[in-house]
Amino acid sequence: MRKEFERCHVTAHGSIAVLTMNHPEVLNAASVKMVYGMIDAVEYIEKSDQNFRALVLTGEGRGFCAGANLTEVPEEGAQRGGVGSALEIAYHPLLRRFRDLKMPMITAVNGAAAGVGMSFALMGDLIVATRSAYFLQAFARIGLVPDGGSTWLLPRLVGLARAKELSLLAEKLPAEKALEWGLINRVTEDGALMDDALKLAQRLADGPTQSLALIRKLYWDSPHNSYEVQLDQEKQSQQKAGKTKDFVEGVLAFSQKRPAKFKGE
Repeated sequence: MRKEFERCHVTAHGSIAVLTMNHPEVLNAASVKMVYGMIDAVEYIEKSDQNFRALVLTGEGRGFCAGANLTEVPEEGAQRGGVGSALEIAYHPLLRRFRDLKMPMITAVNGAAAGVGMSFALMGDLIVATRSAYFLQAFARIGLVPDGGSTWLLPRLVGLARAKELSLLAEKLPAEKALEWGLINRVTEDGALMDDALKLAQRLADGPTQSLALIRKLYWDSPHNSYEVQLDQEKQSQQKAGKTKDFVEGVLAFSQKRPAKFKGE
């Protein structure tokens, strides 16, 4: 099953939704039109009667996402009050939708993940990249500043020195080095990307969905919190998780020495 949206589409693989950016002529460079399409796609994934329990984000063709679509940004920016305005009305809402997902998210990076495309890639709870993929903070090359939350994410993922190096020098970071730096989780052969990403996604989709959603929220919130606040948030999240049917099943399976059969409930 495939459902079309503006410059992207969603395909169902059982309980896994694959959201594919679909403008391969420009290596899936993200226009406001595409971003609006992706917002609609995420809403569909969350509300679909398919009961999706994991999301994979990838790009059609040779690239993941080559950044903002520079052939359309000036026009869109002029209509809406500048380049920064496009971030506020489109890109930021999409990034927040990814952050607030009630299911785990994997990004399958095929080829270039540049500019805001790198930010999209880093939104994954698990990030899998092909050996030929690379990451690029391209903004300084055209006289702009990093956006898409990258100045918040990068120092936390790779440290301040490497974050500034990536942004100031605007050099390509190959997938192998990104793995070495701890920026991503797996590197796979080019032809095996989606198989490997779907295998990981299936493990997550078979898991206790509400628990996984609470886990990802805890990690998203932790940089803002003091230790005491985080302890309290863990307690509250544990109380919610402890009321789910999956917790009951998990304990029962443990006592019976068998694999748990979680239903996401």
